[in-house]
Amino acid sequence: MHPPMPAAISDAPARRTGPRGLHPADIAAVGVLVIVCGVALATFRDFGMGWDDYAHAEYGGLLLRLYDSGFTDRRALSFVNLYAYGGGFDMLAALVAKVLPFELFETRRLVGAIIGIAGLAMTWRIARRLGGPIAGFVGVTLLATCPLWIGHMFVNPKDVPFAVAMLAATLGFVRAFSEYPKPHVPTVALLGLGLGLSFGSRVMGALAAVPTAAAFLLIIVAEARRLGVRDAARRAGAFLLRLMPAVVVSYALMALIWPWSVVSPLNPVKALVYFSHFFEKPWRELFEGELLWVVDMPRRYVPELFALQTPELFWALAIAGVVAALAAAAHGDRPLNRRASLVFLAVSTVFPIAFAVITRPAMYNGIRHFVFVLPPAAVLGGLVGALLVSRAAATEGRRTAIAAAALAVMLVHPIVTMIRIHPYQYAYFNALAGGLQGADGRFMRDYWGLSMKQAAQALRAELAKRGELPTGKTKRHVAICGPQRPVRVELGKAYPTDWQPQGGEFAISLNEFYCAKLDAPVIAEVVRDGVVFARVYDIRGRNLETLLTPLPP
Repeated sequence: MHPPMPAAISDAPARRTGPRGLHPADIAAVGVLVIVCGVALATFRDFGMGWDDYAHAEYGGLLLRLYDSGFTDRRALSFVNLYAYGGGFDMLAALVAKVLPFELFETRRLVGAIIGIAGLAMTWRIARRLGGPIAGFVGVTLLATCPLWIGHMFVNPKDVPFAVAMLAATLGFVRAFSEYPKPHVPTVALLGLGLGLSFGSRVMGALAAVPTAAAFLLIIVAEARRLGVRDAARRAGAFLLRLMPAVVVSYALMALIWPWSVVSPLNPVKALVYFSHFFEKPWRELFEGELLWVVDMPRRYVPELFALQTPELFWALAIAGVVAALAAAAHGDRPLNRRASLVFLAVSTVFPIAFAVITRPAMYNGIRHFVFVLPPAAVLGGLVGALLVSRAAATEGRRTAIAAAALAVMLVHPIVTMIRIHPYQYAYFNALAGGLQGADGRFMRDYWGLSMKQAAQALRAELAKRGELPTGKTKRHVAICGPQRPVRVELGKAYPTDWQPQGGEFAISLNEFYCAKLDAPVIAEVVRDGVVFARVYDIRGRNLETLLTPLPP
């Protein structure tokens, strides 16, 4: 006989305090969302541009012109390699920029924040659906205080929109499994929306097939034992038939935001093959203090960076959540639909990381490609958190208070650190890594070059202080080690930029391994938590050959 399983993991309904009352944990969860919304509105203009921002903005404009021209302007279908990605975010940002009073790149930051907050809301709903209000509150709080999520949602035009799309599909699958074998029309529509946005964002949406297959197989095997193979197969067939409209919706949506995918029926397959191999000339990045080729990163790259770049409470509860979910799913006396949802979430969390460890693809830019793993991990962490709290108090109000107090204490470090390193939350390292200072010189931090915005502002402020601002036809030539576009956008045409220091008056340089420390006066630095992100030099009268650090052969 199986021991009783905890309600938060097994079969807890979404409890309420009354027909008109709100559960205290729901109020707390909404409070978390409101706080994040307020922070986003207050800070979205602070985030700089990265290496790819300008190209993505141009891609969005080209996609709009593709539709506006009646498909005669087809430049978007061959634009660099972005045609192999969906452009939903880029098109949306370009459209919103026509309405809002902000400049394009500020609008992109705001739209990214809105999408990230939508991901928080869906995380709350999934955790609440499976584990009740306290699980929802803990889950959304874990994700809202995860610097990787908060930092990337403002600046990442690829990975966070993809993560939120996958999360919409996850919510659709969880609802579909709960309604098995007859999913309702809204569930089918939501699933089609999530799958369409996922595949339309990145062909990596195919990864959803593995957790889906695992959960579906659990249902078929369990029902075959209970009802017989024929009845189980009949119910499975009915389920798949009812989901067919979701396939139609997802394909249509994919075609809308990723038009190249339907120019030829095999284009999605071509994209999958293209991205399954490293498609650029390899370069080196810093990992554990060594310069390694991105195609030769060790298998521990992804799990190690997850352990070092997410709050300790986050990954501890996530790991416990995976174990508890699989354990609960193994108990045959529990509701089958809930067991299937738990398997789906556990595999969604574990499989992408395990796949990277086993196949060892090219690894670079930290773990930005894996931010889609964070929401299901937060959901599972929320379920375990609710389980722990349920044993600490008898009433729902006290449980919510205990959960809030425990989260406030245990998450104070990432919250305070996010404030201190703003707007570079995506460069966060936890206390296990020694914080940002412990990671300095060991791992890549500002790999997107976001600090070029603040460095450009610092240069302008210093020149204003000296009375050396460009006037009339006078220009200030700036050499750049890092992305040039952010400096051009921030400073304008009066500050021509170049990769080379020859003829430059000032230099802006990222404090990453590939940028040399120059033998020139430092007139400004961008510093967060004791770590230099970028430097501004006065190179007038200096004979500099390059801004780059010589790399070993």
